[in-house]
Amino acid sequence: MNPDELRVEAESVFSRAELLYTAAQVDSALDKLAREITSKLDGENPLIVCPMIGGMVVTGHLITRLKFPLQIDYIHASRYRDETTGKDLQWLREPQPNVANRTLLIVDDILDEGITLDEIILACKRAGARNIYTAVLIEKQLNGPRSLQHADFTGLTVPDRYVFGYGMDYKGYLRNCDGIYAVEDA
Repeated sequence: MNPDELRVEAESVFSRAELLYTAAQVDSALDKLAREITSKLDGENPLIVCPMIGGMVVTGHLITRLKFPLQIDYIHASRYRDETTGKDLQWLREPQPNVANRTLLIVDDILDEGITLDEIILACKRAGARNIYTAVLIEKQLNGPRSLQHADFTGLTVPDRYVFGYGMDYKGYLRNCDGIYAVEDA
């Protein structure tokens, strides 16, 4: 499909989607995450690591709530590549040397099957990170096993459905929705 056809498809998906969490509920979840993270990491001099592109929105909203000194970096690993099913992990920017001997907080949009986040953790360990914590806005309640069982910090849970909004996409679109939506069941 070309971008215009994908945009039309995304509009159609959005018009039929179910709102799972409003913007206000997402804000409350981010406040809760910030309190929990601050309680654990204040004084640790953490490096916040943002997986692009999905983690960008969550990270941006979360870091303004963290009231302690921190640094930010990004990585870029993709399994979905604007599709609705994952493939092999493709690294576009691996962890940089600045992760060595640091406490990291990897902030991502969703913990789904856990494959991507698990691979990111392993790459950060190989790069020499001292401590690694994970924070996700959404944890999907899967009916089966996952690579990474749970994040250290979780904002909200969703059923085992395809979700979008607040950084999560539908074929590259709808990341900018300010709530969490589920694609209409087929």
